[in-house]
Amino acid sequence: MRSVDRFKTMTCRPGPLRVGRSLRDTYAGFAVGLPPVGAKIYQATKGSPTPKAHHASRSDRSTRSGPGRQRLSLIAAAMMFVFGAGLRAETLVVNSFGAKGDGTADDTHAIQSALDKGAGKHVTVTFRPGTYRMGSIFVKSGETLEIPKGVKLLGIQDLAAYPMMPTRVAGIEMTWPAALVNVYKQKDVKITGEGTIDGDGSYWWKSYWDLRKQYEPRGLRWAADYDAKRPRLIQVFDSSQVKLDGMELERSGFWTVHICYSEDVTVDHVTIRNNIGGKGPSTDGIDIDSSRKILVEHADIDVNDDALCLKSGRDADGLRVNRITEDVVIRDSVIRKGAAAVTFGSETSGRFRNIEAYNLTAYEGVGSGVLIKSAKVRGGGGENLRVHDLHLNGVKIPIQVNLNWNPSYSYAEMPKDAKDAPPYWKVLTERVPEEQGIPRFNDVHIWNIEATGAHTAIAMAAYPTAKLKDFRIDHVKIAAEAAGSITDTDGLALSDITLTVPKDDRLKIENNVGLKGLDEVRYPE
Repeated sequence: MRSVDRFKTMTCRPGPLRVGRSLRDTYAGFAVGLPPVGAKIYQATKGSPTPKAHHASRSDRSTRSGPGRQRLSLIAAAMMFVFGAGLRAETLVVNSFGAKGDGTADDTHAIQSALDKGAGKHVTVTFRPGTYRMGSIFVKSGETLEIPKGVKLLGIQDLAAYPMMPTRVAGIEMTWPAALVNVYKQKDVKITGEGTIDGDGSYWWKSYWDLRKQYEPRGLRWAADYDAKRPRLIQVFDSSQVKLDGMELERSGFWTVHICYSEDVTVDHVTIRNNIGGKGPSTDGIDIDSSRKILVEHADIDVNDDALCLKSGRDADGLRVNRITEDVVIRDSVIRKGAAAVTFGSETSGRFRNIEAYNLTAYEGVGSGVLIKSAKVRGGGGENLRVHDLHLNGVKIPIQVNLNWNPSYSYAEMPKDAKDAPPYWKVLTERVPEEQGIPRFNDVHIWNIEATGAHTAIAMAAYPTAKLKDFRIDHVKIAAEAAGSITDTDGLALSDITLTVPKDDRLKIENNVGLKGLDEVRYPE
């Protein structure tokens, strides 16, 4: 459990915040370290307050000074002498196992040898300064992989360096190349340090765009992401008690950090830069996929797709697996470029529950503030979702719900002339019954949104047979070129909404039931 004083006080503004019910009131802290409800939170900065010391009783003081205290000190010193060597964590340096760190040699085997040596021993595996060219490595239970400042782990541009393994990719279970750095079915792992993990992604990005050019004329846009096999940068798969802290992550070939089928995971102070030397396609920042008890904080993200993203499976395969994403907190982060600041979907089949995202800042180059996206074959949906205190400058659509998202990707059709189609094509094209395929979202609260330079303020659309139920949007100020539209809601409550838009432009309303507060929306001249 992380100490309470590690958590910075929320920087949300007073006043309107009181109207929102935070998930901190919904569940009283989970294993990644949220302080319990009512606990005092301290700044983790120099000069921050600390709890007052307990005042010893008269009987206590006899052992805290004089001979009594001296005897205790001698006993403690003896115990440290006897047991100290066993308590100290061992450090293994990969260079002692043959790693060169010269940016030319293949250091994969040497690094893995160090990791294998330390498996289960609570050791730290570390590096001398240098650039270590490598393929997939696997961090084991009880280990800390330290990547110090001055160290770069550089991915090899050869698919053979990434062994094919069972995993989940973009919502379906299939065999796929391992990530550059893997925590695969392990427990109690840390990856930390101020060094860099660099996927050297340009090779993988080109392979994807080349395939897209071939596939799109054939109506196979949906297959490109699965057929262009590109390694992720870090994957945490079917693991628990994992912490990623402090690294710079660059030029991932595909998704950057993928947390899948895992629990009790913390991602803290990571910087992601996937647009160095080009635009990395599908280079999501942090994907939380059918996992629970996850904390992401203090991230700084520049990517070419979703930045902070919740996922839970796609279509028939996602409905078969049926694993929820729940009890997640995302906070105190900056998004410089990406599809959205925080995204739910488009893989929604296993559902989302108890998610809170707050105190996020996003800039021009980000498509949406909060984005809920799915498709009519995904199924699933979400409930008890809380998004608040977003600070958006130049973001195109601050509030967006689109449940018929990107049809050319979302709706897979097996080509009539397909021969020897891969097994996963059959999985992707398996029919989902209409009633099972419609996603449903309810009990969603979005508040404290400030946005300038937007294109469209609000864009919400679902289905007449599966409306967005019991949504609340309040304490919102948006300056945009257009007000936008709200369609297919049931019980939507608007409060304290100010939209600065061109004269005579108003929210377009269609097929809503029980809509409250529309007449109170302010449109300053």
